[in-house]
Amino acid sequence: MSDIETYEGGNEVEYADYSAGQEHGEIDQLHQASGSEYSRDEDFNVYEQDHAAAENTSFQQGHNVQWTDGNGASYSETDYTNYNHSAAETDHIFAASGSQSVEASEWSELDALRERFDTAFVDATEFRGSEGELTAK
Repeated sequence: MSDIETYEGGNEVEYADYSAGQEHGEIDQLHQASGSEYSRDEDFNVYEQDHAAAENTSFQQGHNVQWTDGNGASYSETDYTNYNHSAAETDHIFAASGSQSVEASEWSELDALRERFDTAFVDATEFRGSEGELTAK
């Protein structure tokens, strides 16, 4: 800023005033943010049922009769029974279900602000006394 002031005395009065200046300013602002998210979900279910049965039956029976009398006559009888039974049974149930999900996201943001300003000014005043002249700028 500059200032000029003058004054001269005497019969005539003269007065001058001058001022000038300037300003400069600047704003810079930067903001950056980023992030990410990841999620995973799994769900699996298994159901299984088993059944097994076995059966085995064996049956044997024998019967023998022998008879002889005093006269020399004889009698003989034989009965024999054999029984076998085998059985097998099986059941099987299998069930499976599942799901899987994945989610991923990323983000980023950038904010920037830039402002510049310039100002300048000039001010002048002049006064002369005897003739009554007044000038202002």
